[in-house]
Amino acid sequence: MITAFSWVPKGAAKAIPDRAELPSKEEIEKIKETCDQVYSEHEEDNTEDEKENGEVAHAKTVAEAFVKSSRSKNASSSIEVDDLNDDFMKELDMDNYDEEDDRIEIFSSGNGGLYYASNEMDPYLMNHDDSDDSDEDEDQTILPTKSMIVCAKTDDSDASYLDVCVCEETLNGYPNIYSRGRFELPTAPLCTAWLDCPLKGGEKGNFLAVGLYKKPMIEIWDLDVKDEVLPCVQLGGKERGHYKEGSHTRSVLGLAWNREFRNTLASSGADKKVKVWDMATEKCMITMEHHTKKVQAVAWNHYAPEVLLSGSFDQTVVLKDGRKPSHSGFKWSVMSKVESLAWDPHSEHSFVVSLKNGTVKVFDVRQASNSASDLKPSFTLQAHHKPATCVSYNISAPNLLATGSMDKTVKLWDLSDKKPSCIASNIPNAGSLFSIDFSPDNPFLLAIGGTKGDLKVWDTLSDTNVSRRYGSSRARP
Repeated sequence: MITAFSWVPKGAAKAIPDRAELPSKEEIEKIKETCDQVYSEHEEDNTEDEKENGEVAHAKTVAEAFVKSSRSKNASSSIEVDDLNDDFMKELDMDNYDEEDDRIEIFSSGNGGLYYASNEMDPYLMNHDDSDDSDEDEDQTILPTKSMIVCAKTDDSDASYLDVCVCEETLNGYPNIYSRGRFELPTAPLCTAWLDCPLKGGEKGNFLAVGLYKKPMIEIWDLDVKDEVLPCVQLGGKERGHYKEGSHTRSVLGLAWNREFRNTLASSGADKKVKVWDMATEKCMITMEHHTKKVQAVAWNHYAPEVLLSGSFDQTVVLKDGRKPSHSGFKWSVMSKVESLAWDPHSEHSFVVSLKNGTVKVFDVRQASNSASDLKPSFTLQAHHKPATCVSYNISAPNLLATGSMDKTVKLWDLSDKKPSCIASNIPNAGSLFSIDFSPDNPFLLAIGGTKGDLKVWDTLSDTNVSRRYGSSRARP
């Protein structure tokens, strides 16, 4: 199941990822603490099935990954004899090794055994390369012409992870997608946000923020590091049984990175709160409590980056200015639980909201006032017969909107002149849909994720209606 995903812009990723460093003593203690905490939280359960849940499995995975990483980077590490198979030890007959006769062994060269000064001198080695690292690195190379998509997944065994996928565009319009690597997660991921805030120095980075189910924290992973077992930053969460200052207290449901103020990340949670984080200091700077139920989604305005939109299960959408968080802001009643929302990238005044009742509503903030809760939308789309879970504006073609739903369909809408019309519909065989998004580099490629767990990418220009209306927009930035 793909619950969320994020595109990584072309050229943002390192051509060859760095290798993860061995965890420090502090990180090893953190791993041990995580394992101890997970087991202690479940020690009251009476069945093995309860103890072998996703969090316990993750703790084991982290520990195993650490051991694997340690061994691969320290080949000289000692191996306990007790770990070797008893039968194998008997076959070696180590107790009598010094009593062997002087016969030349079958595979001996006769000049002192099997040792050669170098691989080049060994006639039995066809490949004299001491390492296959170069081949592995070549397989991992990401050219600037390739896109990446990071999918937040939970599989049938309840294992949760980030799947880093490479998307190669092809001439036939069907992109080639393959996995580059993965990062294990402690529990099911609910939302993601890509960001290039230089958390490790330099001018830019390549990171992914992840909100987690039943975990009041945000993990941020460095996508340019291979085989990493721990996030590079954790915002909020618990420490020694207590919530960190400023932390959410329930699941994180929505994330939005601010592209203008690049160290700023907004989050929304099941605790009814909206928070604004400074990732450079790893601190929560603002907490807002203007909703009465779970807050499902947040989004920063593209033109006024201080303005934040939030949508909630309390059937309202609220606009707030981050410079005046105590101000009541403006509120719209939408008559159904909010599933997702987005600002129009071509207009600073317009935003769209998708709802649990299957409708999609478009609003104009210029009509906002203190009585905004009584305002009607500019128009409403009767888009789907099940919850409309996700929306995406096309950054190249004004008025082109994609909607996705639990009814397993994706629809494309022309919103021109406030007279919306459905111009294309697709059943991508991805199951019930949780996430859709147009590519930032090839705006007519639409990525799609849902319950089946297979990432789909639709070249929307392959549809005749879309090509006829928007084909000339392909080359626009």
